[in-house]
Amino acid sequence: MRLIQCDHDGQVRAALVESDEQVRLLDGDTYTLANRAISAGKPLSEIVTEALTDTRLDYQALVDDKRLLPPLTHSDPAHCLVTGTGLTHLGSADTRSAMHAKAQAAEEDMTDSMRMFKLGVEGGKPDAGQPGAQPEWFYKGDGQCVVAPEAEIHSPAFAEDAGEEPELAGLYVIGNDGQPWRVGYALGNEFSDHVTERFNYLWLAHSKLRACSFGPELLIGELPAHLEGTSRIQRSGETVWEKPFLTGEANMAHSLANLEYHHFKYPGFRRPGDVHVHFFGTATLSFADGIKVREGDRFEININEFGRALRNPLRVEADAPAISVKSL
Repeated sequence: MRLIQCDHDGQVRAALVESDEQVRLLDGDTYTLANRAISAGKPLSEIVTEALTDTRLDYQALVDDKRLLPPLTHSDPAHCLVTGTGLTHLGSADTRSAMHAKAQAAEEDMTDSMRMFKLGVEGGKPDAGQPGAQPEWFYKGDGQCVVAPEAEIHSPAFAEDAGEEPELAGLYVIGNDGQPWRVGYALGNEFSDHVTERFNYLWLAHSKLRACSFGPELLIGELPAHLEGTSRIQRSGETVWEKPFLTGEANMAHSLANLEYHHFKYPGFRRPGDVHVHFFGTATLSFADGIKVREGDRFEININEFGRALRNPLRVEADAPAISVKSL
């Protein structure tokens, strides 16, 4: 079962994807339906079935009219927290380590990235109910940093780079008692500044404070262990870069449960009513292949199991704002 969200008559509404051409409107947004499921103690899929209306919409028209929205949102962007973790995928350490320094065989000569990856390989998939190795973690922002599918991803004027990161994202709602509930999964473009990160890994935090996108479809239910996708960059209608990528637990050093544990173990991330978007990492970047993106390039990320591709054109902001702090 896959859901989208769209602007329908000025309201945020969820819809069930019935085919590549058609979606069926539901009687609320995804957040409302998720909370309805929590309160009723029912699976979300059952709540979705109960919420079906007789209104069907043309999927392509929603795309063409720019009416698609992220598949899970909060009415107050400050109550949507966007985070992620890196060095989770087999092969990701090679990409990251090459950005920082050439890794050596000896333990004492390993980059910090390679050490972190090694910890995940050795302890990232613990037995059920047990905490495993702690992964790298980063903060991207609140809901204001999320752009809708098909909408422009803005790169600030002070950025050194504007690179895609094709990933899966877990989407969550926190119940009234502080219990995290996974609503489902979506395709994500985590989008980062890899030149800033490459200069010094201590600037990773800066490099992640950028826009991002996820969707357009939310996958409800179990995630396949092995997923194959394609990431590409379109420029003036031509493909300038394209590469397959693998994700799912079979291709990861960490289990999803371990990544979720190390995020939600902090009480501040279990605030009742909040929405969380958590990116699970990737091993495939156009930046690693020497690609320099330009204004107007379009990122496209596709995994067949997630329906329509996540597409976003790049917009580079012309001027950096003049920031000064005033004394009261």
